[in-house]
Amino acid sequence: MPLYRAEAVVLRTHKLGEADRIITLLTRDHGRVRAVAKGVRRTTSRWGSRLEPFSYVDLQLAEGRNLDVITQAETIAPFGSRLGADYERYTAGTAMLETAERVVTEDREPALQQFLLLVGGLRALTSDDKPALQVLDSFLLRSLSVAGYAPSFDGCARCGVEGPHRWFHPAAGGVLCPACRLPGSANPSAETVALLGALLTGDWGVVLASEVRHRREANGLVAAYLSWHLERGLRSLAYIER
Repeated sequence: MPLYRAEAVVLRTHKLGEADRIITLLTRDHGRVRAVAKGVRRTTSRWGSRLEPFSYVDLQLAEGRNLDVITQAETIAPFGSRLGADYERYTAGTAMLETAERVVTEDREPALQQFLLLVGGLRALTSDDKPALQVLDSFLLRSLSVAGYAPSFDGCARCGVEGPHRWFHPAAGGVLCPACRLPGSANPSAETVALLGALLTGDWGVVLASEVRHRREANGLVAAYLSWHLERGLRSLAYIER
């Protein structure tokens, strides 16, 4: 079988047979890949711990008919060991992994931007200088943008009239002017809209200066926007203390 190398983040694993696992990966050059890791559930496995969710690894794989086979694994960054001791950061990271798997809809579809975004998001989560929920919200907005669902927080999402605007509707794609306002639109504060824009662009000066009440309001709007465009919510969001 032809061999190839890949940098990857482990998104998910599940058991196969008595000793194997199927590993779902997001790779730098090959998009989403599903591969078999043989014997990793045995206590004698040399590299089973390197193929747990959150692991950023350098792999050698053999191409297979249905599933590739992992033949080597070296750790680049053990994000999981750093996140495991902090419930808030761990659950935020779990939501990142689930989002990455959902937005990359086809196996082997090129997804370099999503890969770099995920690695950057996990690296930010393992630092202590940014709050976990805001790192997650920033990642979710950026991931949706890369996938083609970029929200508008400046101009009206329907007519393009420059804001600031105070109405928000997930189905419309962001904020709306009074003339384009849809039934059921949320009415966030001006500070929350500014915070959403900062989360999307990565303006951490604005994010870190924001008040808790505006962060909470932004959390809810990001979750609603994500659920609309992914057609169903993330299972992992239920475990996040918002």
